[in-house]
Amino acid sequence: MPTFLEHIHDTPVVFDGAMGTMLYARGVFINTCYDELNLVRPDLVKAIHAEYVHAGADVIETNSFGANRVKLRSHGLADKVADINRAAARVAREIARTGSDVFVAGSVGPCMRPRQLWMETYADEFREAFREQMVALAEGGVDVIYLETFDHLDELRLAAAVAHALALPVFASFTVSARGETIVGREIEAVVAALQQDANVDGIGINCGIGPQLAYDAVERALPLTTKPFVVMPNAGMPREVEGRMIYMTSPEYFTSYAKKFIELGVRGIGGCCGTQPEHIRQAAKAVKSLSGVKKHITIKDYTREEVKVRVIPTAEKSGLAAKMMRGEKVTSVELLPPKTIDLTKTLERVRLCHARGVDCINIPDGPRASARVSPMVTSQKILDEVGIEPVLHYCCRDRNLIGMQSDLLGGYVAGLRNFLIITGDPPKLGDYPDATGVFDVDAIGLTLVAHNLNNGRDIGGNPVDPPTGIFIGVGANPCALALDQEIARFFKKIDAGAEFAVTQPIFDPDALFHFLDRVEAYHKRIPVIAGVWPLLSFKNAEFMRNEVPGVTVPDAVLERMSRCSTKEDGIKVGIEIAQETCARIASRVAGFQVSAPLGRVEIALAVLQLDAQPVA
Repeated sequence: MPTFLEHIHDTPVVFDGAMGTMLYARGVFINTCYDELNLVRPDLVKAIHAEYVHAGADVIETNSFGANRVKLRSHGLADKVADINRAAARVAREIARTGSDVFVAGSVGPCMRPRQLWMETYADEFREAFREQMVALAEGGVDVIYLETFDHLDELRLAAAVAHALALPVFASFTVSARGETIVGREIEAVVAALQQDANVDGIGINCGIGPQLAYDAVERALPLTTKPFVVMPNAGMPREVEGRMIYMTSPEYFTSYAKKFIELGVRGIGGCCGTQPEHIRQAAKAVKSLSGVKKHITIKDYTREEVKVRVIPTAEKSGLAAKMMRGEKVTSVELLPPKTIDLTKTLERVRLCHARGVDCINIPDGPRASARVSPMVTSQKILDEVGIEPVLHYCCRDRNLIGMQSDLLGGYVAGLRNFLIITGDPPKLGDYPDATGVFDVDAIGLTLVAHNLNNGRDIGGNPVDPPTGIFIGVGANPCALALDQEIARFFKKIDAGAEFAVTQPIFDPDALFHFLDRVEAYHKRIPVIAGVWPLLSFKNAEFMRNEVPGVTVPDAVLERMSRCSTKEDGIKVGIEIAQETCARIASRVAGFQVSAPLGRVEIALAVLQLDAQPVA
């Protein structure tokens, strides 16, 4: 088993949720010393640890947050510091052994009371109190010392110095307000910068105090300032008093939506603080672990640097789409979903209409939003054979292992398919089959390199492929990504892996696209970019695109414009107008347009491309 630091650097981890919330829910009064329960009611503590492990937590924290001499003194338990902390570690370790690669974090809270001012005269007493507690936790077998819910940087750094002497990884987590400041008004940027420079600190985090949304805002400010792994454990929203109890109103679904955003932003660990329960962790863990970035992918070797004696097909000769794009001519495409039934009649009728109007190709998505439909490869082949228009097959990495994906690339090419848009794919949690598991042997970068190797005469094992394929390799791009630096870095990696063109997520904000292209072109790594365009149907459709479709940003101005539509016909008309205006504004910067046909209505897509022969009803 790797060390905790090795693991969190390699793969994002899920921490457990609140301990105090769970103990209170089981009838333990708030005037009880929760830390003493490790001695007097260990089975209760074990049961809560077990629930979190069963929910999918990779890390469980010991029930020892307040188990230092200063805090235990008020309960008359100052002489039991070592016993309580050793028991806390042993109880957690016993449950961790029942899971797969579960780590134990020794929870250490501050000695200071909330809003107490730091004074240097406290240093010696607190140093000894921290040392006594941490030594006992280390003896009990914890994998990492987790300093959490600190308000004062001086106390946090003092505790980190003590922990570092134990030769265990040290994570330093602090609390911020809705303004992103500590209780004494120090901004999060200043605290993170100080901890980044502190050699006693291996990882940084924020926890407690705020809910997921405010925590996200704080993490956006903090992450660019550190290279150390960052962990976030927000509360389950802000508490409300209900019949004398403090209830946290954030649902597991809401908590989970932010858990995924944290990981996508670059956080290496997520968990829950006050108010979170096993169901929050269960849903978050399932969603996070289905993200492609969490799984360690198979490494694909680049064989193009080796001498391969085959005739590599030039890009312009790979397909009609490639030839037109290489000539610098604008290309047009309509996106159609494969049907959910075995009857392709209507799909082929729609494709024939597009072909007759002069559309260059038909884009066929692969299980969008993790849905199950007729095989997109079979749909694409039928379109090519029966209509004669070139398909662009979206191919995602979610559903097949690496061997199956290579077989599909080869088989699709034999069947006449030349244009592949390689994407990582939505996690199954987003779709109709949340209990299905994603494979993700590789992501879009890895599979792009597989296709590039096949184009250069080598398969995934380095074996010759002669004649080679001539796949026109496309990839996705998201100009509106929340973590734009990360998105651009991945885009460059896709280009380096062999991508020859890109298709963006639907564009509703031209300025965001321009900003993305400016950033990309500044590094001279431009490939032709086709802009995705989605004609909105209604205000409700605009809200859905904004709130439910990952990677899509719908500006307030577009929402407001759609909100003024009083009829269904008005909504369609205005949606087409917005899409046409978007195309006109971005035309000089893109290689063409991929327009979606909402609800299969290709006449709407054709109207956007101004290829319609009749008005849209």
